[in-house]
Amino acid sequence: MSRVAKNPVALPKGIEATVSASEISVKGPLGTLKQVLSSDVSVTQEGDNLLCKAQNDSTQADAMSGTIRALVANMVHGVSKGFERKLTLVGVGYRAQAAGDTLNLTLGFSHPVSYKMPAGVKVETPTQTEVVLKGVNKQQVGQVAAEIRAFREPEPYKGKGVRYSDEVVLLKETKKK
Repeated sequence: MSRVAKNPVALPKGIEATVSASEISVKGPLGTLKQVLSSDVSVTQEGDNLLCKAQNDSTQADAMSGTIRALVANMVHGVSKGFERKLTLVGVGYRAQAAGDTLNLTLGFSHPVSYKMPAGVKVETPTQTEVVLKGVNKQQVGQVAAEIRAFREPEPYKGKGVRYSDEVVLLKETKKK
């Protein structure tokens, strides 16, 4: 059995989990998330814990049991506390402005970049150079952050671009004659 899958997922107060044969649904104060289960893994609820077990002894079932356990733990964390990803804009004239569900970016192009947020992800701009993404689904928040970062990735000479707040950009030395 996977080492990750051996640990049960604790359900905090106010979180409800519904397990069927092919799907698990987790409901909390921030919303509801659903995940389709692999046929190699069974999820059972015992009291305030969710247990993931491999159905057979195959390597695939063992790997999927740990994966499903991690996904379920992220679902429980998402509906109880939510996920947050911070981006920082580095560069002269680089600005961000949130307008409803649209993020307007000025990234040094000849045109402004407008990014429409998908359902389930909220955007805030505390300052002109900071972007905060919040949501229930960890994968969705991370994907939106990666798509925004892809508009202007940090370049290696001056470090200009959109970067994660905890990202360290190693700067190269300029060419010498």
